[in-house]
Amino acid sequence: MSITYEDVRDFLYSEARALDDKEWDRWLEHYAKEAEYWMPSWDDDGQLITDPQREVSLMYYARRDGLEDRVFRIKTERSSASSLPEPRTHHMLSNIELLKVDESSCEVRYNWFNSSYRYKTVDSYFGTTFVNIKRDEQGALKITRKKIILKNDFIHHVVDVYHV
Repeated sequence: MSITYEDVRDFLYSEARALDDKEWDRWLEHYAKEAEYWMPSWDDDGQLITDPQREVSLMYYARRDGLEDRVFRIKTERSSASSLPEPRTHHMLSNIELLKVDESSCEVRYNWFNSSYRYKTVDSYFGTTFVNIKRDEQGALKITRKKIILKNDFIHHVVDVYHV
């Protein structure tokens, strides 16, 4: 069964909704075990870094188990990012493009905007994300790679998975 635009759109909306609703386990279900999650930083020349192994990233998890650890820390209040109280977030996705599609996988690009409210302050984050999505053995869509380009990376505090 080929992956359609509607499948991808609904899947991405579901992932964003899980973040906004703080349904962490449901959010993790969107990721394959081997999923890479990467938010590169910008260098001094305004270029994105290209190697998360040799350069500093804003976030990098080589596999889903890194995301699982992050979620564990959020849920058990063991976060060094001082994420309590958790911010209220609102993700908006746009310009969803299927860049490459085959029978069981696709490459997608989309833009996003997120508002975050915490301590009587509203912060805004925006950027572009590239994801690779595949169908698993049960037919469910799973993210195998996610690269998040944060366009407004001058931030006032720690940025976390729920901000992007």
